[in-house]
This record gives sequence, C-alpha cells and structure tokens, in this order.
Amino acid sequence: MDLEGTVAIVTGGGTGIGRAVALDLARAGTKAVVVNYSKSREDAERTATEVGKLGSVGVALGADVASEESVRALVAETVERFGRLDVLVNNAGTTRFIPFPDLDAVTDEVWRHILGVNLMGPWYASRAAAPHLKKARGCIVNVASIAGLRASGSSLPYGVSKAALTQLTRALAVALAPEVRVNAVNPGQVSTRWFRQAFGDDAAEGLETAMAERTPLKAIATPEQVAQAVMGFVRSDIVTGQHLVVDGGISVTY
Repeated sequence: MDLEGTVAIVTGGGTGIGRAVALDLARAGTKAVVVNYSKSREDAERTATEVGKLGSVGVALGADVASEESVRALVAETVERFGRLDVLVNNAGTTRFIPFPDLDAVTDEVWRHILGVNLMGPWYASRAAAPHLKKARGCIVNVASIAGLRASGSSLPYGVSKAALTQLTRALAVALAPEVRVNAVNPGQVSTRWFRQAFGDDAAEGLETAMAERTPLKAIATPEQVAQAVMGFVRSDIVTGQHLVVDGGISVTY
C-alpha cells in the first residue's frame, strides 16, 4: 500500500506502541495521522506535534473507544477534516492485574471494562470506519497479544479479550474483503512507560531482564519494533486475516 497522501487513525496513539506507529505512518508519507487518546491528552498532543515535524499533519482527538457514539464521532471528524480514511490501527488497550487462580476478583465490572476497551473498541472503530476504508481500499491492523494465544498475561479477562480480538481480525478480514485488509499483531512483553509505571522502574527493569533471558533472541520488544510489524501489514497488499507474533521467540519455546 502506497501511503503517500493517505489518512490514518491510531487509537491509543499518544504513548508506547501507538506513538511509535503514528510516527512511522508520518515517516511513510501519510497526509495526516489522527492520534486518538482517552486520558493521555498531553501525550497525544505531543505525539501529534512530532508527527507534524515529520511532514504529516498530526491531530490529537479524544474518544473513549468503549463508547460507540464516541468512536463514530472520532471517525466522522477525521473524514470531515481530511476527506478520507485509509488506515485504522486499533491499538488502545487496558488490563487489570489479577492472578489467574483468583476467580473471585474477576468481577462483572472487570469483564465489562476490559472487553469494552480491548474488544468492543476495535469492533466499534472498524464498523464506523468500514465504509471509508472500503472506498479507499484501505486496511485495519489490530494490536492483540500473545496472551490471546496462550493462557498467560496480566489477567484471565485480558487474555480472553485478546483471543477474541484475534478472532475478530479473521472474521472482519472475510466480512470486509476484497476492499479492506484486516490483520493483527500479537506482541509479547513490550518495554513501555506503562509497564514501568505499573511495577516501578527498578522492578520493571528486573522483570524485563528476566523475561528477555527466557527468549531465544534474549530480548523483549520495544514499541518501535512492534510498530515495524504493524507497518508491515499496512504495506502488504496481499495479506489479510493473519496475525504476527512479536515476542523474541518465547512463544515457540514455552
């Protein structure tokens, strides 16, 4: 896919993987990148400014992806401003840290929150964007997780949400063909600010080192490396309905 003159939305685009993807889209020649945020407005605006410095128009737009009304407004404003939509990257995600055996801690509210952002968010965004993506013969890339492929991760509902997102990717690839390609990237552990904030800098560094040692490549992914995989799907005109694991090889050994 030639990205020159195209328009993209990256949900959760202000930090981490979303930020890296937004910057790569700008470098690739997009006309505009919409950096969506829910709470991290300052981060999104900072990323949008960086997008602008790379030659694309960067715009930070707030929307709660768990709200269909909010997502439809996000897509509508994007198309109203720029006249088209070519690329949708469903990156926004959330979790709760709950040990798998602690079933009582997995309340209905936890399920609703995690599924709302991680599954319904991509569904709402994809459905709202579909008519515009079909017109542009564009693409969708969903950011899932290896937690959706094996019984691992921060919590049971998180893994289930990412497994469902991986299957939604396949289903949408069929539903939106032949005009729109839909693929997913399934990262393992990623070195992000969010991870350091969740565990503290010292603990996070130790965890990252231990996780890296378990991988064949002796490394865990950076946001920029995950963005490489996302951009690969954006550019691959003949690939749809697929998922790509980005985890340093740990999933083939454990």
